[in-house]
Amino acid sequence: MIELYNTLSNKKEIFKPIEDGKVKMYVCGPTVYNYIHIGNARSTIAFDTIRRYFEYRGYEVNYVSNFTDVDDKIIRAARELGITAPEVADRFIKAYYEDTEALHVKKPTHTPRVMENIQDIILFVEELITKDFAYIVDGDVYYRTRKFTGYGKLSGVSVDELEAGASKRLEEAENNKKEDPLDFALWKSAKGEEISWTSPWGEGRPGWHIECSVMATKYLGDTIDIHAGGHDLTFPHHENEIAQSEAKTGKPFAHYWMHNGFVTMDEEKMSKSLGNFVLVNELRKVHDPQVLRYFMATVHYRHPISYTEDTIQEAKTNLYKIQTAYANASYRLNTAVDTLDEDAIHIEQWDQLVNRFKKHMDDDFQAQNGITDVYEMVRMLNRYLKSAEVSKSVLHHAMDQLEDLLEIFGIQLKMTNGNDLLDQEIESLIEERNQARSEKNFSRADEIRNILQEKGIILEDTPQGIRWKRKDRL
Repeated sequence: MIELYNTLSNKKEIFKPIEDGKVKMYVCGPTVYNYIHIGNARSTIAFDTIRRYFEYRGYEVNYVSNFTDVDDKIIRAARELGITAPEVADRFIKAYYEDTEALHVKKPTHTPRVMENIQDIILFVEELITKDFAYIVDGDVYYRTRKFTGYGKLSGVSVDELEAGASKRLEEAENNKKEDPLDFALWKSAKGEEISWTSPWGEGRPGWHIECSVMATKYLGDTIDIHAGGHDLTFPHHENEIAQSEAKTGKPFAHYWMHNGFVTMDEEKMSKSLGNFVLVNELRKVHDPQVLRYFMATVHYRHPISYTEDTIQEAKTNLYKIQTAYANASYRLNTAVDTLDEDAIHIEQWDQLVNRFKKHMDDDFQAQNGITDVYEMVRMLNRYLKSAEVSKSVLHHAMDQLEDLLEIFGIQLKMTNGNDLLDQEIESLIEERNQARSEKNFSRADEIRNILQEKGIILEDTPQGIRWKRKDRL
């Protein structure tokens, strides 16, 4: 039984899907005008991890995450780069996939783009106009915020609080157009030569908030199980999505709302507007993407993460301990017996830790407690590996479970690097070196050791023979 924290109710609730065994999940995706920084990646990784855990627990997840490919920032980037807005979007969607694939993020079931859903957006806005929740002014279409009686139920922001500050935040020209300063744009009339589409109200393009309402209901239905995104989207973006969607359908938009915490630098939220951001594209050049993934996936999704070189190094060290234990177990398989009398005891102890892991993850995806259980499994495995005799049955059970649990965090334990020697190649070279030494062909033995050292492979003598590890995992 999974419990999750619902921003809508401000408490943990038992997860009850609309359809048994299935999860309809929508996560707000990036605005594709630049490379993503690790603050952007935090949301992607957090909800990818949650998706993976649902799947581990047997759910079928229909996971939708959009691309905002029409936006003021994209239009500005197009002017600066001397290319079209669609070309900007295409460029950075490609870059997004390169970054997220390196971080071992699963592709969503659907990745809709605004430009591909313009007609659906127009039809959605038309229905809001028909129901008197929206009105037209000089080619712009605005939503009547005050007409939706539930406005503020997600964020806890009252209409009176909004009214006090709304007029100060808006330009005078926009204020003069609106019936009420609280109203927000569903459709924006075209300005100059910027990208636009033909609508019943003239040439223009969608407002920001409408796109997610349209794409979530199009791909998942009028009511979805989970809507998720960064904490900063709670207001106004998600609040406005609720107002639009529920005004149109007359049904609850999402049963559960989930929001992840920020990544901070120097105790300040990371963002492009503040200039205190680190691009994933650059980080991947100096850090193993698996370390970056581990760094973010093993912190509770609602908690902030402090990015420093020390916290990255700590993640690297902890990940290496897990990888080393797994590699040691793989190596001991070479000399392990099929079964031993005490196998059942070891397997039962292991399964108790796996059940504890599931209990922690069932409790609002407590990743920090779940990974602590994994550390205990690693300690147990290391103690077992010190035994003079080990069982293949126990080792396979432990290794399979570790693979499954780390896969939830997006970590792959079977270590092969594309441009490096594969594990099988390393084993073959070590075997050849051992043969050369037995034949007193020391020049060839030294040559092989040098090859391995150049590739960052460290050889170690153990009671079970020569084994190896990668220097970059230290």
